[in-house]
Amino acid sequence: MKPLNILHVFRAPVGGLFRHVLDLSREQIARGHRVGLIADLRTGGTRADDALRLIAPSLALGLSRVAMHRQPNPGDLFVLAHVIRRAKQAQADVVHGHGAKGGAYSRLTFGNPRAVRAYTPHGGSLMFSHDTLAGKFYLTTERLLMLRGDLFLFESAFSADRFRNKIGEPRGLVRVVHNGVSRAEFAPVVTSPDATDLIFLGELRHLKGIHVLIDAIAQLHRDGRNVTATLIGDGPDREALQAHAERDGINSAVRFQPAMPARQAMTLGRIMVAPSRFESLPYVVLEAAAASKPLITTQAGGIPEIYGPLSNTLVPPSDPTALARAIAQALDRPDAMAEITQKLRERVQASFSVEAMADGVLGGYYAALEALGKSGRR
Repeated sequence: MKPLNILHVFRAPVGGLFRHVLDLSREQIARGHRVGLIADLRTGGTRADDALRLIAPSLALGLSRVAMHRQPNPGDLFVLAHVIRRAKQAQADVVHGHGAKGGAYSRLTFGNPRAVRAYTPHGGSLMFSHDTLAGKFYLTTERLLMLRGDLFLFESAFSADRFRNKIGEPRGLVRVVHNGVSRAEFAPVVTSPDATDLIFLGELRHLKGIHVLIDAIAQLHRDGRNVTATLIGDGPDREALQAHAERDGINSAVRFQPAMPARQAMTLGRIMVAPSRFESLPYVVLEAAAASKPLITTQAGGIPEIYGPLSNTLVPPSDPTALARAIAQALDRPDAMAEITQKLRERVQASFSVEAMADGVLGGYYAALEALGKSGRR
């Protein structure tokens, strides 16, 4: 297959979306494709700056950062003009938008009929419902933009089904391509001697279910089990979660730490807990599984797609009693937990690699390019 010119567009260089774009870009570059990135200028902080600085020399199509607003804004027209100009200069074969904002920019590009307009939601608008005014706005916008998409790439079958149910059947090609982790991530993590019993790693916001974890820890304390936890990450609900822990009387047992690399974070707790209420296909679950980190997580979103036949070990979301029970069992039965951990690691190693992810995405690109050629738009 001929090398492609690929332009990735996304707003916030943070979290799993950012990791996905970086991993995918590196693998595409390693296979001889020419890649460029467009991202927001104001978010991500020094960690994003450092990551982008590292990859920038290998970006044949360059890196540009412009001010992108999370909510609709008149400045969106400036950003769209920038994306259109970059796509034309790069002679892009693919303009791949990630997240709701990146997906809007990629699908609204015009003037380059040869380019595939690809979109990966990464949750984004799919977290909204038709019950709210904001949800109606975003989902209606998605329905209109759907008419301009050539390729829809979903990280999980759950997200693909949710898109169809909330928005409609895409007119373009649809592919489910699971996220993947690198071979280096399968090295075990050594737990620190002063590690807490539990660790949470992720953005501090309501959808991640951290308040459920705090309630579960409080319940365990009431039962006479002085379980400790480290909650690592940044986000809009940090102060509310700290207040929640104080109200539950466990603020001395729960310590908050700022965001840090996943493997560093995993040294700070013996068992990882991912109590999410909504997920597509979370990297934190893949990272923990690869590193042989004991993990308790929920039946939310695409997580059962990772667990497969081990899905009977998942916990119902938003259920602190069930979560407390699972934590107690993991602490009381380390041998059984170790067996599940090993089986999950083997499953992730076999089916969720960066190489398989890149194969699926590139296969989607080529299929969409072929379809464009047949349609005459090219």
